[in-house]
Amino acid sequence: MMPARSSVAGVQPSSKVKYSKLADSDDGYIDLQFKKSPPKVPYKAIALATVLFLIGSLLIVIGALLLTGYIEVTDPNRTLPVLIIGILVFLPGFYHLRIAYYASKGYRGYSYDDIPDFDD
Repeated sequence: MMPARSSVAGVQPSSKVKYSKLADSDDGYIDLQFKKSPPKVPYKAIALATVLFLIGSLLIVIGALLLTGYIEVTDPNRTLPVLIIGILVFLPGFYHLRIAYYASKGYRGYSYDDIPDFDD
């Protein structure tokens, strides 16, 4: 046999946990299940995307200047790799910054969950 729970009326619990009262009609669901929590903004990932975007932009500009000849270069075989590395660094930074911008503005289909977070 299981011991019965004793109910003490008028005693306040010392815990600081917020409880919500259950509905009278118990159909298995409560309203708290369907409330959306505010989105968690991945600040570290957005900062990394910003750094990638800026470094990629700088490398693209330098590579373009080297390729066009505005900056004198002794070995012209090194200009194209600078441009390619700049594009490879620029693309993920631009992609994630675009998602973060649209998510911050509240566009449909964009959320901060699409940006990988490093805090997990």
